[in-house]
Amino acid sequence: MNDANNNNINPNNDSLDPVRPLHTKGYPDAPNELAHYPVIHTQPIQWGEMDAFNHLNNVVYYRYAESARIAYLQELGMFDGSMVTVLAQSSCQYLLPVTYPDTLLLGVRCQRLGTTSIVIEYSYYSCAQQALVAIADAVIVRLDSDGKDKLPWTKEERARLFTLEEKVGHTPKY
Repeated sequence: MNDANNNNINPNNDSLDPVRPLHTKGYPDAPNELAHYPVIHTQPIQWGEMDAFNHLNNVVYYRYAESARIAYLQELGMFDGSMVTVLAQSSCQYLLPVTYPDTLLLGVRCQRLGTTSIVIEYSYYSCAQQALVAIADAVIVRLDSDGKDKLPWTKEERARLFTLEEKVGHTPKY
C-alpha cells in the first residue's frame, strides 16, 4: 500500500493503519457509535468509487465489508490461508450518501456464532459527516480444506472470538 493510502485520518486527525483495528492500535477514542466493535477498519474513499450521482457506489460498500471482515479474521488469527470460508449471505442498509473526500471507519463484530457459521455485523461511520452512514451484515460459513463440507469452529477459535468481543463489552449470540 502506498503512503498516500496510509494517510487516513480519524476525527482526531491521527494517522491510522487501515489494516489494523483501532482498539489494538491504542485508539480507544473511537466514535461512540463504534465503541462496542472490537475491530475498526479504516477505509479512505477513492474518487473512482463515485457513481453517476456523485456519491459512493453501492457495490463499493460490499468491497469495504470484505476488507473489514478480513481484518477481523486476521485479528482472530483465522486468516492465515488454511481456513476456507464462503460468503453465504450479505446485506447493506444505506443510511446517508457518502461523497469524496471522506474516510469511513468500519466497525466489525460477531453478531452470532453458530457451529459452522458466523454472522458478522458492520457499522460504517463517516469521519466527514460524524455519523453512521450504513449498516450491514454477512453470513460466513466455514468449510473443510476441500471446500465441500461444513467444518465446525474449534473450541480455541470460539474462545479467541469471545475474548476479543469481551474487550469492548460485546457478547455475540451463540
